Amino acid sequence: MNKWAEILVGLILIAAAILVWGFSPQWGSFWNFGNAAWEFFKGGLIWFVILIGLLFLMLGISDLKE
Repeated sequence: MNKWAEILVGLILIAAAILVWGFSPQWGSFWNFGNAAWEFFKGGLIWFVILIGLLFLMLGISDLKE
């Protein structure tokens, strides 16, 4: 994958996961991603997406050296 594409994909995944987690309503909604993430393995899905984003970010930065 292109180094700039890896950085871009990593940043998009991190930002999307944080936005979904942060802007979900805290009460009264079926799509309550914030509380659901904490209740289901303490946000395992959200943390997985963030870690994949960090992986792409590190791969892209590593490719910048070459």
